[in-house]
Amino acid sequence: MSEPLLDVRGLHRTYVTGDRALEVLKGADVQVMPGEVVGLIGPSGSGKSSLLHAAGLLERPNAGTILIDGEDVGALDERGRTRLRLAKIGFVYQFHHLMPEFDARDNVALPMRMAGIGQAEARGRASEMLGRLGLSERLTHQPGQLSGGEQQRVAIARALANQPRLLLADEPTGNLDPTTSQAVFQALHDLVRETGVGALIATHNMELAGHMDRVFALKDGHLEERVAQSQAY
Repeated sequence: MSEPLLDVRGLHRTYVTGDRALEVLKGADVQVMPGEVVGLIGPSGSGKSSLLHAAGLLERPNAGTILIDGEDVGALDERGRTRLRLAKIGFVYQFHHLMPEFDARDNVALPMRMAGIGQAEARGRASEMLGRLGLSERLTHQPGQLSGGEQQRVAIARALANQPRLLLADEPTGNLDPTTSQAVFQALHDLVRETGVGALIATHNMELAGHMDRVFALKDGHLEERVAQSQAY
């Protein structure tokens, strides 16, 4: 049986402001398997982003264990965390954060160039990834020339450019209209299936959550598994 790509156990996260302490995670547990799309739902402020930031090594939890591709990240220093994050984790956010001066292909090629891949190879892989997302005709368009849905597809391609093992997405369709949201999510869903990456996706869109393999709701700092309401794609 496959090992989890992400294994979160007993995660606690507390934020301190002045003399006030806000505990948003109180022992959260979740696993993500290869090729699996796991949904994370909950109201604003419930801790979805905190969980993603901890899983993505952007923040350190106050307590708990995080294993990524079987590696316990708790003892890693900042250099080790950065190495692991660049090698094995891709991120997609609600807002695409594309570089406006680069075209779609070079936005996707950028993380590969940062990883030491030559320009020709990086552009070739970027073109292939964008083609799989239906953007073959938009490779040399800058972000300002693309629709919101197209920009988010470029962001998805960029997140998967370095062939990560784990994809973390924070409201990836939250800034899109319902029709575009569904199309972008299905493109993301299909790529997860094709590449075998594991995905943990925070969303407030219950219809999309129903198409995920498993769904967890954050409630009182804990994760509770919910039954999906729709059939998967």
